[in-house]
This record gives sequence, structure tokens and C-alpha cells, in this order.
Amino acid sequence: MAQDAAHDSVDYAVVAYREEGEWQLASLPLEVGEDVDDLVDALRPWPADGSVLGLVSVDEDFFVLARVQGDDVRLMLSDATAIDEWPLASGVADLLDLPDPDDDDEPQPAGDLAIVDDLGLAAMDLAAMCDDPDLYPDDVLQAVATRLGFGPQFAELVD
Repeated sequence: MAQDAAHDSVDYAVVAYREEGEWQLASLPLEVGEDVDDLVDALRPWPADGSVLGLVSVDEDFFVLARVQGDDVRLMLSDATAIDEWPLASGVADLLDLPDPDDDDEPQPAGDLAIVDDLGLAAMDLAAMCDDPDLYPDDVLQAVATRLGFGPQFAELVD
């Protein structure tokens, strides 16, 4: 896939972080949805009580959750079959040392499903959301935002 097509296909990129106990959200440049290193670099400067969370939706096809706390980087990819088609998914797979999907693989999440476990969304619940065929990636990210306590701000930012 051409790099310009990847940029045009990023639905949104959002940073969420807690400051003085309250969730703060901001839009990130869409370019961070093209490369996992750019995404991680874009999350590092944000102030936080704890860690910074990045939420990126690509072409209504998949999403990436990234969590940065100091030098610790945790990543979750909503659909491992996107690895062969999208630079962001491929970069996540490389960092996580995920195998390339087979042509007959079913969509399934990969990476750190417990990425927001301590914030109120269990790995099993996140996996169930990703596996729901009736939910698009933006629906799942909205549900994640709601469960973590910043649903209204997230909805307002991405609409």
C-alpha cells in the first residue's frame, strides 16, 4: 500500500492521559497513524499521572492502542490480519514479534490485551469487543473510552 494512501486512511489518532486525576484528550496528527515509532514518539511528550494512551483507527478496518509510561511501551492491535496490508499494523507486529498472518486466518486481536486492565477494562472484555462482528473499530474505541471514563470527551473529539 502506498504511503499516501495510508495517511488518507487514518480515521483519527487521539491521545488520552490523566492529569491531576482527570482524563485529558487531544487529537494527534494523522501522520502518526502511519508508523508505530511515530505514534510512540508522539505520545512521549504528554504529561500524565501514570501513562499515556494512544488510540488510532485506520480505514474503519482496525485500531491500535498504544500505552507509554517512561521507557515502557505496550501495544495492542485489534486485527492481526491487517499486518500484511497496513504499515502501522506491520510496525506493531514487528515490535511485538508477531508472525505474519496466513491468508485463511480469521480476524483476531494481537498484542497486549491487558493494556488497559488496570484502568478498568479487562483483557477478556477487550478481546470480546474486538471479536464482535457487529462492531467497527471506531465503535470498539468508543466503548473502550466509555469504560475507561472518557467516553463523552472522546466522542466529541472524533466526531
